[in-house]
Amino acid sequence: MRVSHPLDDLSPASVLVAAGRPARVPGASVNPPVDFTSTYAAPSTGVGYGRNGNAVWTAFEEALGHLEGGDALVFGSGMAAISAVLALVPPGGVVVTPRHAYNLTNVLLEDYAKAGYEVRHVDISDTAEVLAALEGADLVWTESPTNPMLEVADLRAIFTAAREQGVLSVCDNTLSTPLLQQPLELGADVVVHSVTKYLAGHSDVVLGATVTATRGQGPELLARLTRHRTMHGAIAGPMEVWLALRGLRTLHLRVERAAANAAELARRLADHPALERVRYPGTGAMVAIEVRGGADAADRVAADCRLWLDATSLGGVESLIERRRKYAAEATTVPENLLRLSVGIEDVDDLWRDLDRALRG
Repeated sequence: MRVSHPLDDLSPASVLVAAGRPARVPGASVNPPVDFTSTYAAPSTGVGYGRNGNAVWTAFEEALGHLEGGDALVFGSGMAAISAVLALVPPGGVVVTPRHAYNLTNVLLEDYAKAGYEVRHVDISDTAEVLAALEGADLVWTESPTNPMLEVADLRAIFTAAREQGVLSVCDNTLSTPLLQQPLELGADVVVHSVTKYLAGHSDVVLGATVTATRGQGPELLARLTRHRTMHGAIAGPMEVWLALRGLRTLHLRVERAAANAAELARRLADHPALERVRYPGTGAMVAIEVRGGADAADRVAADCRLWLDATSLGGVESLIERRRKYAAEATTVPENLLRLSVGIEDVDDLWRDLDRALRG
């Protein structure tokens, strides 16, 4: 359980730089070491075996835990973290999930449904619909904004109702990051991150994380997630975690620049003649656009960009563009002509000229 710490009085920008550092003693390194070992000499007063822990895991978990206000665990991938959280649902249990969410979350839930679980898909932006679906549920999964439709949920209302009904509440906070939204403060029980995205920020690692509340059932959930990580081998490599911690140091700068770029692009795109609709939640670095002319026209726009990269993923320093419905696993309610834009930190005028040129053909 996380206890009071001097970093608690610092702003998130300062926490990002200061957390997870070695103790300040003469001759100490500024950065934590990368401990490449699978085992430790006996008798061990530490983790004993590499599956159970690593110094750089602890450093990263300290930093992320301070940002989210809870206890963090790093996993070998975002899907490993998602799988660990969904494993909290009892056999045959009921899960409420957004109709639009990270597509592999819902693909995994399809497997759960085939195994006898009940999965209730809801419009997460319709609070009344979500609250009605909570009756008899075991877990409610949330995203806000959703991926890729960028719908916004009333998280506080959902988490409050879930707690009143004894429903475990989870928020995938990948798109917002802890800088823009802290679900545990809003009442969530568990937060999930694809560390691959904004937290690491450089499209060079695959990692995931969970963060559990320090109150209530949080310590019990932390113990169960830790056991799942250990017993299912969902562990992260020390080099990947070290890279993610290094990336975390500049999260506030990257999010600030990318979000400013996204806001400006959304403003310029609002009345673009080549578009049917612009989706922008008003914050963050994600924008979605619906191109006139259908899927073929959208594919041409993505292919014609020179600075924007037609590729999957999001949250890196580079700007990415892709048509989501080209993937069979994407929800069929996502428009065929929707392009998801992960706005990076490049010069906004360069991004605009490249996208505008592609849109105008």
